[in-house]
Amino acid sequence: MLPGRGLFELSSSTAMLFRGVFPVRKLFSPGFLLICALAYLAVSVRAMYSEESLGANSEPRYGYEVINSFPHDPGAFTQGLVYHDGYLYEGTGLHGSSSLRKVRLEDGSIAKEVDLPRRFFGEGIAIYGDKIIQLTWQEQQGFVYDRESFALVDNFSYHTEGWGITTDGEYLIMSDGTPVLTYLDPTTFRPVRKITVRSLEGPVARLNELEYIKGEIWANVWMTDLIVRIDPSPGHVTGWIDLAGLLDPAHRQSRNVDVLNGIAYDQDRDRLFVTGKLWPRVYEIRLIPHR
Repeated sequence: MLPGRGLFELSSSTAMLFRGVFPVRKLFSPGFLLICALAYLAVSVRAMYSEESLGANSEPRYGYEVINSFPHDPGAFTQGLVYHDGYLYEGTGLHGSSSLRKVRLEDGSIAKEVDLPRRFFGEGIAIYGDKIIQLTWQEQQGFVYDRESFALVDNFSYHTEGWGITTDGEYLIMSDGTPVLTYLDPTTFRPVRKITVRSLEGPVARLNELEYIKGEIWANVWMTDLIVRIDPSPGHVTGWIDLAGLLDPAHRQSRNVDVLNGIAYDQDRDRLFVTGKLWPRVYEIRLIPHR
């Protein structure tokens, strides 16, 4: 996704750009008014998923405890994150900067990398067997790589936007920014079934980066500090993880960081990792129930 999907979120660098593009003499130009409207929508999205808006009868909420943190490339616009055999595998976005990476967790160094052609905006990734699957945002193209060599071995198409992708071991599970998750056959990449994600308050949209953890689908909710936990059978929300305040405020002030995005799970050691777009750290966290 573009920074804030390019529609609703205004990062600090984007705000500086707009100040240059729309000086005071153009204060009431159509472009300036559009920016104001989009900024208002970004605030509205955050309010939509606030504690108050979810209501007293909503699903359980969780806070977090930071167990450890690790270096992360602050130039990586993280779109997909997977942990496998001691490494983080990461898909990054933005036209001209999209890539697939194998990253050493301990120091954040890149052990292997392949760049996408400039016309593609990389999105979520998943590891299925000896393959890595990577989506693209609006190009409706998915890529399949050999996990060891990163050689491109296949590609496939789909008819929606591509946001996040994970696997339950049988199917690939894909998000497209709507409340709908699509299950794909991992061989043909054809849709098998769809589920609609619903909380007690209604459908949950903007489902972004995905991770399959202990029988649940976890999803970043784009433009928020929330991760939603989903029972994949009916698509019902089972809980909300609130990661507000996770990134050190000093990093937010001194760097051009973007939104929370990236969930990876170490099944063997029961470790949970999260990060964000252009964040300088990857965090290992433990959940703390709120109620």
